[in-house]
Amino acid sequence: MAYPMQLGFQDATSPIMEELLHFHDHTLMIVFLISSLVLYIISLMLTTKLTHTSTMDAQEVETVWTILPAIILILIALPSLRILYMMDEINNPSLTVKTMGHQWYWSYEYTDYEDLSFDSYMIPTSELKPGELRLLEVDNRVVLPMEMTIRVLVSSEDVLHSWAVPSLGLKTDAIPGRLNQTTLMSTRPGLYYGQCSEICGSNHSFMPIVLELVPLKFFEKWSASML
Repeated sequence: MAYPMQLGFQDATSPIMEELLHFHDHTLMIVFLISSLVLYIISLMLTTKLTHTSTMDAQEVETVWTILPAIILILIALPSLRILYMMDEINNPSLTVKTMGHQWYWSYEYTDYEDLSFDSYMIPTSELKPGELRLLEVDNRVVLPMEMTIRVLVSSEDVLHSWAVPSLGLKTDAIPGRLNQTTLMSTRPGLYYGQCSEICGSNHSFMPIVLELVPLKFFEKWSASML
């Protein structure tokens, strides 16, 4: 999860988020190099009186500064398209969870089980226990098995919401009358926090998301206790 004064992303927990972090670093390096070059040229033009008479009307220079940006854009676009297609891929999910957004809480339904559904409300600050996080803890966590492909169906009962968990690289809009889907897979166990990322009314800030990723045997025990 995020911590105070954090400048970068949260630690990646899924393969998709790892790819997104690599792409971010790749693009940031290109932007840094371009900015450094432009700043160097501007400072050079301001500090020296020497000019090359052929530079202002040279076909070779114009060719270079036309082709070079096109190559840079291709170097950015190709990895971006690859990750977009990877995010849309769904390969034989082991479990399906239906997520419904409400004003202002989330409800979850494990569609592979007959009667496994619950609502998830934020715990008020006055009821928090020592060590729990303000505005992030919920009364019912979403327990899921780790290292398994899980399909999440996202929709809404009233207004626009957005189901987002940054450390897993997830952000899917919850739209009334429409069913969106995304996939997640965690490479390690733990608690992963998210929040609604679409302004949905006065209590938009008070509908957090908590995923608890556990080994399969613990998930089976939890699901049996909930039925």
